[in-house]
Amino acid sequence: MKTEIVPVSFPEGANIILGMSHFIKTVEDLYEVMVNSGPQAQFGLAFCEASQDRLIRTEGNNAELIECAATNAFKIGAGHSFLIIMKMAFPLTVLNDIKDCREVCHVFCATANPVQVIVAQTDLGRAIIGVIDGMSPLGIEDEHAKTQRKAFLRQIGYKR
Repeated sequence: MKTEIVPVSFPEGANIILGMSHFIKTVEDLYEVMVNSGPQAQFGLAFCEASQDRLIRTEGNNAELIECAATNAFKIGAGHSFLIIMKMAFPLTVLNDIKDCREVCHVFCATANPVQVIVAQTDLGRAIIGVIDGMSPLGIEDEHAKTQRKAFLRQIGYKR
């Protein structure tokens, strides 16, 4: 078995969701989740088909994001994995609906941070072992940082 670290590249200001699924129908069902999240959401999604034609299947409403998702999914190359790249929307607004999608087995990450995917390769194919999402912590939150965190959540409208 070989392992490889695959960096995921996506436009600044975008968020991604990386997960595992089990059926080609995932592409259309995740498309529906995304378009039902609100008219402002721009996204591209790619699904790595694990049998039959073994193609990267794509959907979305933004050509640049569809291409970005497809390119990254091809680099990762793990069967039944999917990648959604979104702008003008946040994973927070769609994550539960994605996890509730019948075909979705697992979500590795939902983030705007730099991401590296740890991939294993055998003679059968490739698999996602894990994900590195952002950088390691530099310390433990103190009272000042706690106050700043709470103020930030209210500033962006996620808390009252």
